[in-house]
Amino acid sequence: MALKFFEMLSQNFIELLSDKDDYNVIIEVENKEKSFTAHSSVLKYRSSYFRRKLENVQPNENNIKVITKSSISAQIFDAILKFIYGGMVNLESTTDTRFIFDLMSAADEFKLEELANKLLTILIESKSSWLETHFSLVYRTIYDRQNFKKLENYCNDIIVKRPNLIFDSSDFTLLQESALVLLLKRDDLQMNEIEIWDYVIKWGIAQNPALPINVEEWTKENFITLKNTLQQCLPYIRYFHLSADKVLDSIKPYKKVLGKQLWEDINQHLLSPKRPVKSIILPPRSLLVKELSSHMPESKEHFSTIISEDHAAEISTWIDHKTTNYLTTNIPYKFELILRGTKDGFAPQTFWDICRGHVGTVVVMKVKGKDDIFGGYNPLAWEINNSKKLWIVTKDSFIFSLKNGKIQNSILSRVKNPKKAIRNMSKKELNKSGPHFGYDFCMHSPKFDFTLDEKCSCTNSSSSLYERPISASSVNFSIVNYEVFKVI
Repeated sequence: MALKFFEMLSQNFIELLSDKDDYNVIIEVENKEKSFTAHSSVLKYRSSYFRRKLENVQPNENNIKVITKSSISAQIFDAILKFIYGGMVNLESTTDTRFIFDLMSAADEFKLEELANKLLTILIESKSSWLETHFSLVYRTIYDRQNFKKLENYCNDIIVKRPNLIFDSSDFTLLQESALVLLLKRDDLQMNEIEIWDYVIKWGIAQNPALPINVEEWTKENFITLKNTLQQCLPYIRYFHLSADKVLDSIKPYKKVLGKQLWEDINQHLLSPKRPVKSIILPPRSLLVKELSSHMPESKEHFSTIISEDHAAEISTWIDHKTTNYLTTNIPYKFELILRGTKDGFAPQTFWDICRGHVGTVVVMKVKGKDDIFGGYNPLAWEINNSKKLWIVTKDSFIFSLKNGKIQNSILSRVKNPKKAIRNMSKKELNKSGPHFGYDFCMHSPKFDFTLDEKCSCTNSSSSLYERPISASSVNFSIVNYEVFKVI
């Protein structure tokens, strides 16, 4: 029989960390503004990083080895040291997902694979909404780091369907060249080719801020500069699948970065598509545009009791920020029903029990006694929040009313205050409150049933968090049915 007393052992080593008498290592962090003391024997046996580092550091006159890690914060390094000494990390005191992400990155750097892998699993399984909200930061941080392949694959799966999380982000131009090239190589990148070209040009110009703003003022040297910057990207644009208008409007102004032969081949292909060219013609992107039958359940029952296939096409258009509506024959998404009030019940708690953790959902409802159909789109996950940070930040959510019966036109209203786009609920609110899109479109019921009291609401006020009201006036209402779809 083996008797194990790890808890006391861990506590003793934490106390050793606090002992300032016998240390022989000092680690300086936060640009040398903070420092920690430690013991080389513990560091090198717990971390291969510190083993190699200590071998290459000479002790000072006091026989102390000093290691500088300027870029790491004192809070993160304190957690790292406590894990090294005591094998524990306390996450109960923090609701900051960024802390967990930064700690994971630091654990990987210090070769603490057990900790890094555990934190990675927590992020993927429990913090998916944060990962999507900060997608560009996540992708840039973990890209090309071997121990984060699981998270990189998770990110790549998202990019296939939602490339805007990278390309539309405010820090897109900070993306590493190798990461951008990897995206351009993908045949399944779900973007129009001319949009990809525009983003590549944007990225290239951002790497050379001295270039004139007006391309018409560029010199030969300016074009050479951009060409050199984009030399790894340009071969993966699908030039030969662009229309003549797109070539003239978007490619021609930058034709000098392409090279004479490629530009001649593009023009020849437009005039005579079957005639061979010297340049390599890459295949078109495999956009996920399928027949509607592949997106709706193959049962006799219609996919929804509230919205039509035309409505699904319209909502899909809004999700993709398109100016031309999808047809019912080329909807790029599947609307997968996860909740129906008439089947699952109308208690607010039911919404959280079923929808919690689902990313990319559409909520639609039919108002009692009227033709009105109201709804909203949440690109992130519905979560139960026990902290004071109840708001989800996203610029991609929207609310809407749909054309139906006597309602002649649909209304789209995108979020205008991303910091208060979606409101999650604390545990004490779950039995009365359902989804809240800002305060502009909410589901609420003090009687614990959305069909019993007129407490669901659409607002119309100057303090609205969304662009426009989806109802002619502020209204409170009850519903006859509502549905929640996961958009995949």
